[in-house]
Amino acid sequence: MSISEPFIRRPIATALLMAALIVFGAMCYELMPVSALPNVQFPTISVSAQLPGASPETMAETVATPLEEEFTAIPGLSFMSSTSGTGTTSITLQFDLNTNISADAQFVQTAINEAGGLLPKNLPTPPT
Repeated sequence: MSISEPFIRRPIATALLMAALIVFGAMCYELMPVSALPNVQFPTISVSAQLPGASPETMAETVATPLEEEFTAIPGLSFMSSTSGTGTTSITLQFDLNTNISADAQFVQTAINEAGGLLPKNLPTPPT
C-alpha cells in the first residue's frame, strides 16, 4: 500500500480535501496583516549650532559646511540633511538600521571636536 493509494481510490474525497485546503488558504491570506510601508524608525542624530545674528548664508558656509565635511567620514551614515536659518543651523544624520547608535553618537561628537578649528571663533557654545 502506497501513500497515494487512498487518494487514487477516492477521487471525490480527494477533490473535496483540495477544495477545502484552497478555501482555508484563501481565508487565511485575507486575514494576514500586510503593510506596504512597514513602520521602521532609523537611528537618527540631530546636531544644532547657534550663532546669534548670523544670516542663513553665513550659517550654511561657516558652520554647516565644515560640520558636514567631518560627518561624511562617519561609518554607517546613510543620509544627511541640513537646514540653516537666521542664527541657527540644524543637521540631521540618519544611520543604517544595523548600527549602534551609542557608537555613532561618539563618532558624531568626535567629528564636532575635529571641526572645532574650522568653525567661527565667536560661536557662543559648541554644536550639540
